[in-house]
Amino acid sequence: MNDSHDMKGDRPQGTVSEPLSRAIGERYLTYALSTIMHRALPDARDGLKPVHRRILYAMRELRLSSTGGFRKSAKISGDVMGNYHPHGDAAIYDAMARLAQDFNVRYPLVDGQGNFGNIDGDNPAAARYTEARMTAAAEALLAGLDEDAVDFRDNYDGTLREPVVLPAAYPNLLANGSSGIAVGMATNIPPHNLDELIAACLHLIKSPNARDETLVEHIPGPDFPTGGIIVEPRESILETYRTGRGAFRLRARHEVEDMGKGQWQIVVTEIPYQVQKGKLIERLAELIQLKKVPILADVRDESADDIRIVLEPRSRNVDPDVLMGTLFRQSELETRFSLNMNVLIDGVTPRVCGLREVLQAFLNHRRDVLLRRSRHRMEKIDHRLEVLEGFIIAYLNLDRVIDIIRYDEAPKEALMHEPWGDGHARAKDEDDYRSPLPTDRQPTLTEVQAEAILNMRLRALRRLEELALLRERDALMAERAGLHDLLESDDVQWKTIADELREMRRQFGKATDLGRRRSDFAEAVEVAEVPLEAMIEREPITVVCSKMGWIRALSGHQPLDKEIRFKDGDGAAFMFHAETTDRLIVWGSDGRAFTLQASTLPGGRGMGEPLRLMIDLPNETAIVDILIHQPGRRLLLASSAGDGFVAPEDELIALRRAGKQVLNVRPGVAALRPVVAEGDHVACIGDNRKMLVFPLADLPEMPRGKGVRLQKFKDGGLSDVAVITLADGLKWSDPAGRTRHETDLTEWVGSRAQAGRMAPRGFPRDNRFA
Repeated sequence: MNDSHDMKGDRPQGTVSEPLSRAIGERYLTYALSTIMHRALPDARDGLKPVHRRILYAMRELRLSSTGGFRKSAKISGDVMGNYHPHGDAAIYDAMARLAQDFNVRYPLVDGQGNFGNIDGDNPAAARYTEARMTAAAEALLAGLDEDAVDFRDNYDGTLREPVVLPAAYPNLLANGSSGIAVGMATNIPPHNLDELIAACLHLIKSPNARDETLVEHIPGPDFPTGGIIVEPRESILETYRTGRGAFRLRARHEVEDMGKGQWQIVVTEIPYQVQKGKLIERLAELIQLKKVPILADVRDESADDIRIVLEPRSRNVDPDVLMGTLFRQSELETRFSLNMNVLIDGVTPRVCGLREVLQAFLNHRRDVLLRRSRHRMEKIDHRLEVLEGFIIAYLNLDRVIDIIRYDEAPKEALMHEPWGDGHARAKDEDDYRSPLPTDRQPTLTEVQAEAILNMRLRALRRLEELALLRERDALMAERAGLHDLLESDDVQWKTIADELREMRRQFGKATDLGRRRSDFAEAVEVAEVPLEAMIEREPITVVCSKMGWIRALSGHQPLDKEIRFKDGDGAAFMFHAETTDRLIVWGSDGRAFTLQASTLPGGRGMGEPLRLMIDLPNETAIVDILIHQPGRRLLLASSAGDGFVAPEDELIALRRAGKQVLNVRPGVAALRPVVAEGDHVACIGDNRKMLVFPLADLPEMPRGKGVRLQKFKDGGLSDVAVITLADGLKWSDPAGRTRHETDLTEWVGSRAQAGRMAPRGFPRDNRFA
């Protein structure tokens, strides 16, 4: 038997049996934590995700400084993938390209050369065609890595070391923002103005318990790289920053250009953040094509390096505020940017934080960096002072040191064991000589000092070199004292941090082109929503719909007997006069009502367009009638099965392309044409030519349903229905075109749901009232 199997069964040795739910749960939790910590959520300290941090560190290792040369992006992404981030190079390059896009990142961290994409939504060129280097903002995030400012860890294969977090000289989390989707949680942080962030940090240093209201005075809201106007109320912004959850309404910046002679046009110069200009233009063009904004005549993209979208009104009498208010509601000229400040605190704990908590996390990180750099510098100073003391002793006893080095077989040990006292000091007649140390302080040399003396160059044995050593020692002692005071005093530490932040403010503040605020604030001018009919110029049209369902609108009220061209085998089914402000109700044989705006109908130059492309009318459903909507009117709806009811016409208005089911009919039953319910009696005639007249009041009024029985049939069904005034009798046209009039309908008057009597003599053979 194989040694890898247990003698008591077939289970391999070392296997563990556990419930499937627990096994899957533990493994999925491990995956979720990996996604949260190593992929989706940024660190509150430096505001970066691991991939961005590794990109910047790899560029630093390649020495791609902001003032140096560029390197191929393929080389950079390859180094990142091979050394620190074992994932796809396409994902790494996409992340690096985003750091170079000034329309996506408020303070770009990568200086790109070549095509790195644009605001239209075009993708960057391939990595082999573009080049990159770091920006000054990226160098500020990396400053201090050589001074033990942060912890390092092994890379994925243990061959190299990478920083756990960057020193981050400024609050990059809020400055550049971040977004990501983890498992069960997400983050979305807008970019902010660095000058304002530093002002808030300085205030928080002075007043650690500062209120959120005070911080919002320094940081009034986000500052998007694409500009725009924030129209969110201040109270909402304050609550958003206090809780770490909320949203900001952002509008495009526009201005009205006077074209002379009363003509004008609107020019959009800034669009909302993360809106692709190409898709925005397509959406505006779609609104024009579908005539959803009839007061908008044309849109043109005249953008070059800047944004310039021209909107032309249909008439000079249009109010610009009304036009923009409509476009704000129906396009991405206004967006809502959600804020969900879910970040990693200390790199391990995901938590939704408010503004003050995020700023405090950054300041605490800067304090840790300052203390670590100070201790590291102190160690370097102590080492250098030790070496300097050895050099100074060597200069005071230069002849003896030379003798030892020249004649002793083990000069290092001899230097370390030689008693260096004042007996070896120089002659007192050298007027500029001062003993740097008491003779009893340094009786012997340490190993470090002896090694440094042995490695000293001959050219350093100059008289002036001793003075330089003394000056360097004094300067280092003064610097060490300052570092000692800094490490012992919280006030000195926070003062130093404040000075460092002010330096960042000088470099990236509002006085620079990069640092000036781009997004402004304004109160939202809410224009009342104008009904679509009010935006349409009222013009007469003639609606024509063919038997095959092709519909069009002829200009003006054309004669209804006018000869009109149709496709071969087609002809007119409906033709009536209307106006562009009218709404049309299309009534289908399945009892479904559809709504069309007359102004959206195609023109009459061609054959029109299929009605089924404008509404979701099934192929098996016939068009029974098309009528002009009149608000407040009542309609009698009936089916061929003889059921019906009275419905308010307003209930037939459908807001969707799929229409609205009003009359319920079973398979094999069709809806009849709607009849205006103006009169006091209902006249029904069946396929059996029996007619019944009963009071209109006997029918219920309801918004939708099957209805009640109108007339009883032994064979066939309902052929037609009409609403009449009983006192006026019933009129119809005979085959010869003469009008017949039956004044006394007593013979046919009965109760609803009766069978009725045979129609009057001379009634049309098609069993139609009209």
